[in-house]
Amino acid sequence: MTTPWSVSWVTAFIDVPGSSREDVVRFWSAVTASTESPARGDGGEFVSLLPEQGDPFLAVQRTGTASTAGTETTGPSIHLDLHVLSPAEAADRAAASGARVLHRSPHGYVVVSSPGGFVHCFVRAGHHVRPEPVRWPRGHESLVDQVCLDIPPSAYEAECRYWSELTGWRLRRSASRPEFHHLERPPGVPLRLLLQRLDADHPDAVAPVTAHLDLACDDRAAEVARHVSLGATVVSDPGGGWTVLHDPAGSSYCVTDRDPHAG
Repeated sequence: MTTPWSVSWVTAFIDVPGSSREDVVRFWSAVTASTESPARGDGGEFVSLLPEQGDPFLAVQRTGTASTAGTETTGPSIHLDLHVLSPAEAADRAAASGARVLHRSPHGYVVVSSPGGFVHCFVRAGHHVRPEPVRWPRGHESLVDQVCLDIPPSAYEAECRYWSELTGWRLRRSASRPEFHHLERPPGVPLRLLLQRLDADHPDAVAPVTAHLDLACDDRAAEVARHVSLGATVVSDPGGGWTVLHDPAGSSYCVTDRDPHAG
């Protein structure tokens, strides 16, 4: 059943300081075989990455001045736009589940912060078509298809409950990695939400909830090599089916062995 707060699409924004935006747009455009949209926003701070087919679900925001959330942001980060029929009703539902409403825009979107401090926006839904994975010259395929929320241990249960209640999507625990849960997205939604409980000794274990992007691919070695050739830096390969990298602005993200078609 579709409700005023049903999430029909998810857009991930890569928020970067102004001095880094062009490098980040160039890098992620190449990573995803996308082209840059015309800039929009009062100060031209937003750029969408337009895939070869399907509709955009990745964007870059220049920060360092007042951001969408009405706060000052200087370092790279990720925030989400959740597309719903009624942003106002979705925000009220989020607040009832423990979120804090940060800004109600006269343009119709609403900015909220989850119980653990992760900023996300509700925007008006439209018709969207999920892009297919990109096949690269070496024959492998890849797709950005997941946002991982990195959650301090003290906030983990509240965040799992919040995102499950907010979206109405089924929350499932990983059978092999108890620190992970994911939400079962409806067909056609481009980004899955993964919730990771950080180790107590992790540098961000007492920080607000943050997020990073994950790519699915069918040849991780080839995909990682492609990213490095475009300017990424390998941070670690901890085992378990993923490699951690930094983009040109220093944002962490992962290339994973998950199926780029099925997730």
